[in-house]
Amino acid sequence: MIPSADARVDLNRFWTTIERSAEIGAGRPGGLARLALSDSDREMRDQFVDWCREAGLTVTVDRVGSVFARRAGRDDGLAPVMIGSHLDTQINGGRFDGIAGVLAGLEVVHTLNDSGHITRRPIVVANWTNEEGARFSPPMIASGAYVGRYPLEWCHDLIGDDGARFGDELERIGYAGNAPLGGEIDAYFELHIEQGPILHAEGREVGVVTTGYPSHGIRVRFGGETAHTGPTPMDMRHNALIAGARFLTAVDDIGWEFAVLDGKATGSRLAAWPNMPSILSETAECVADVRHPDRVTARVMAEKMRRAAREAAARAGCTMTIEDEWSFGGDIFDRDLVDLIRAEAIRQGHDWRDIASQAGHDAYHIATRYPTAMIFTPCKDGITHNNMEYCEPGDFQAGLNILLHAVGQRADR
Repeated sequence: MIPSADARVDLNRFWTTIERSAEIGAGRPGGLARLALSDSDREMRDQFVDWCREAGLTVTVDRVGSVFARRAGRDDGLAPVMIGSHLDTQINGGRFDGIAGVLAGLEVVHTLNDSGHITRRPIVVANWTNEEGARFSPPMIASGAYVGRYPLEWCHDLIGDDGARFGDELERIGYAGNAPLGGEIDAYFELHIEQGPILHAEGREVGVVTTGYPSHGIRVRFGGETAHTGPTPMDMRHNALIAGARFLTAVDDIGWEFAVLDGKATGSRLAAWPNMPSILSETAECVADVRHPDRVTARVMAEKMRRAAREAAARAGCTMTIEDEWSFGGDIFDRDLVDLIRAEAIRQGHDWRDIASQAGHDAYHIATRYPTAMIFTPCKDGITHNNMEYCEPGDFQAGLNILLHAVGQRADR
């Protein structure tokens, strides 16, 4: 534990970094549109690196652009304790999703520096590239590459909606790092706004994340043929746009079928070409996902989603290719770390509750190889992925102080 059990973060200092972040990549009023590997992402990364160096941290960048800021430990050869999240946002994003987690790690370091305490293990603050997947699909690419889920060249060859190649954009913004992918981690902590309404509705100060909803995602491409919408008979049409629309509607129906037990299914993307009046579309790309608190039920929903893609293609006279699939969540968080966070919440006298994570996070990938835990802080009405996402400084006080002491104890092992 850091020298004083009563040590606390500087909430004003933390909030100053939040407000500075909110100036970079402004989107709709009050929100951000800081897409991965964009110019505004570069500006935010540069600001983060400057802050880290001012705090005495050593900064490295890996080959998918993730930034790691290391505070040396007394026994510096030991595997580090890592605190991480992401600085990129959705195209209509808020000011806290992911960002608070990275800047929370920086604030933990500042507080340790203030105390003069050097932990036994090093501490690393991580900013993972492209967590949101808003520009390059799928989400959580960099943390997946870190644990070996995605090959490096596959990541570099991803193409965004704007035609940009992932690897080329890394070079363009100056974050094509040389550090190898991967590396040992003693423990990984991620603080995040809940992205749900439970903590705010119940007036809780903090959530101890015990599990993640099992989730399955899919990216599907439908292939058809262009033709004139006027003279082409219905039985001769191969309209990929219609195949995609039928698929996404079917996915929504799956969500309603399982909604009574908190199942959810989402059609989140339909991009067609040429997508113009008077012509049938030749291609359509769709992204959809399902999630459910029960892992078996989630797998059933995923199979229904795949079947819906086949049926939509057949009905529209199109081909169908599953171009990518991903899964995350379940009972993945380390029991000892969860107990440590819960014990700190109790010791500090906070109003806490156990809670399940319903969204995807970089922590999910890291948890497949290393002990991992998450801390949730409240956000007003659970609004997120929206420029109206809102938190006040006090919403972070409990989570930050729990993170400080949990990380301090783990790093002194």
